[in-house]
Parts: sequence; C-alpha cells; structure tokens
Amino acid sequence: MDRIAYFDNAATTFPKPECVYQAMDEFARSCGVSLGRGQHKLSSKASHIADETRELLLSLFHCTNKKVVFTNTATEALNIILKGIKIPVNANVYITPFEHNAVTRTLHYLNKFTSFNIIELSANKTTYELQIEDIDRQFKDKKPFCVIASHVSNVFGAVCSIEKLFLTSKKYGAINIADLCQSSGLIDLNLSSTIFDYAVFAGHKTLYGPLGISGFITDFPNDLEPIIIGGTGIESANQDMPSEIPIRYEAGSHNTTAIAGLHASIEWMLKAGVNAIYEQEMRNHKRLLDILGSYENITVYNPKLSVGVVSCSFDNYAPDEIGQVLSNMNIAFRSGLHCAPLAHKFNGTFPSGTVRFSVGYFNTDEDFDMLDDALSYIEENS
Repeated sequence: MDRIAYFDNAATTFPKPECVYQAMDEFARSCGVSLGRGQHKLSSKASHIADETRELLLSLFHCTNKKVVFTNTATEALNIILKGIKIPVNANVYITPFEHNAVTRTLHYLNKFTSFNIIELSANKTTYELQIEDIDRQFKDKKPFCVIASHVSNVFGAVCSIEKLFLTSKKYGAINIADLCQSSGLIDLNLSSTIFDYAVFAGHKTLYGPLGISGFITDFPNDLEPIIIGGTGIESANQDMPSEIPIRYEAGSHNTTAIAGLHASIEWMLKAGVNAIYEQEMRNHKRLLDILGSYENITVYNPKLSVGVVSCSFDNYAPDEIGQVLSNMNIAFRSGLHCAPLAHKFNGTFPSGTVRFSVGYFNTDEDFDMLDDALSYIEENS
C-alpha cells in the first residue's frame, strides 16, 4: 500500500504508540476474556487491567475523588448523561456554537418528548472565544438547567474557556457537562473540582488508545437511569440493574482488548508527559498553519487559541472537490460538515462545510512535505 500522509487525527489519532499494539495483541492472545464473568485467573486479570485503567484515567485528570464509567463510544456516554439527567419541561439547556451531533441530535431527539429551550452561548465570531460576561447575562436572564461544552472544537480546534464557563454556570446551580473528546490527554485539565459534573472522553482520539473504548468521569451528583439494561456479572438474581457504580451503566461484555490498549496508551502518556505531548502537537499544528497560510488560494479559519485542528476553504473549489483531489494524492483528511453543522452556521461555512486537517503527535516531515506538494499541485492547476 502506498504511503498515506495522515491529517485526520480529529476523527481518530493514527498511528498509535507501539506499546498500544503490543498490549492489545498480548492481551488478546493470553487473556482475551470478559471481565467480571468468572472466578478464574483470566477473568481476574481482565478485571485488574480494567480497574488499573480507571485509576490511570483518574490520575491523568487529577481527580481520584471521582469514578470512571466505560462505554463503547463517547456518543453512548453522552446519551447516558443527557437522557439520564431528565431535562424538565421549559428548562434552559445551554450549548456552545461548536457542539457535535452527539450532543445536538440527542437534544433534538429528547426535545420531541419534553419541550425545553436550547440556547447557544455567546461567542466572538472573529476569535471564536466564549464571551463570559455576556454569558453571565444570559444566565441571569434565563437560568441554566445544564450547560454542555466541547473543550476543543472538532471543526476549528478552538479551545473553550471551560473552567471560566463552568464556574459561572455553577453560580446558577447548573449541571455542567464537558465534552473532552478532542482534548483529553492533550490539554492538562484538573477534573477534581465540583464544577465538572460529567466529563466525556474518547479513547481513540487524543488519548491515543484504540477504537471501541470511551466513557465519562463523574462524582455522580445526579442519579442517572441506565439506558442499556442487561447482564453485569453481579446480582444476577436481581432483575433491576445494580445500584453499584460503575457497573450500573456497563451492562454487557466489555471490550477488554480495547481497555488493555487504552491502559497502555495512558501509561505512555504519563511517562512521556502530557505537556511534552502537547508541545509536540503544537509544533505540528504551527507547521500545518504555516503551510496552509503560504497559499493565497486558501482561506484558513484560525481561532485566537486553537489546538490540533485547522479548517479552511479553497478558492473556486467546494470542499468535496478538494477531497477527491487530495485523496487521490494519498492525503488523509476530512471535508464537509464534520458532524457539527452548528459550528459551520456560526462560521458562515454552512452548508458546504470546510476542508479539515488535523495533526497528531506522530506526524512526520514526510507527511508535511506530501501535503505541501499536493497543495502546490492544486494551486498550479486552479
């Protein structure tokens, strides 16, 4: 297979650290069993790895006072939370203009059964920054029931001032839900504070783990009803879901091989240092911005503070047209709306969307050279 220059890390980071592949292979071959489904040594080993992975996540986020619930995807985690908090009729639900369809589609669905207000938080259209003073006035006018915020936009890479936002919303008693899918493990964040009620992570993105393992971190200020019901390996005679956390929300067999991979990736991150990984990704991010900014036929949408992700438009070409050209030249990236139509409405790039490039820790000089050559070809043939 020809070499691919991979700039689609916002969808899934690739490649992973070598230790992730090794850990998954070793686990699958020597212990690939269900955790909590037997008293034998293999099941105990699987349970031990899962427990250690939870501890590693809590250490990474500086919040040993909280608990980790595993899900297969971050979308599943958001569904558990948004359905479980039971949004009341006429409640005010605040979101940033950059939320993913995992949030907005779920709210749209729930709003069919319980009518509530979905309100966008005030943001600056030039810098993409949240306007905290204006938001405080929004909250005074319409008290928030909950506030949902993506820490980093998957379209523009804009970093949300999430701590300032949640400190403000907590003054009004809001439930705060953080979507950390594009930032977990990349931006060092202390989740021990009570301003974070729920924080969702995706193992396959900036945590550099495999697909199939995500979840959320919480101290359970609210009693969420589980949305998936079934076997848990404990209290099997009880036909109600157990009350024990996290198993109450983890019905069915876990993806133990993916958990082993996430275990390895977090160990790698803690050893390498979150700040060191961040600094390398920022160097790659700057290099991407420099390359894109050197072409007059490319408009780059560059927030005041951003990480990892860069969206742009090309003169005389729709994003899908650029997509075909770059794909033929072995550049992996994404074009379109990126599952976040509100972000494009905010930016004025709806409905066509943008061309999105996203870097990771492992991008190489050769990747950037291939991208530069492809962009030169497009400019020369425009």
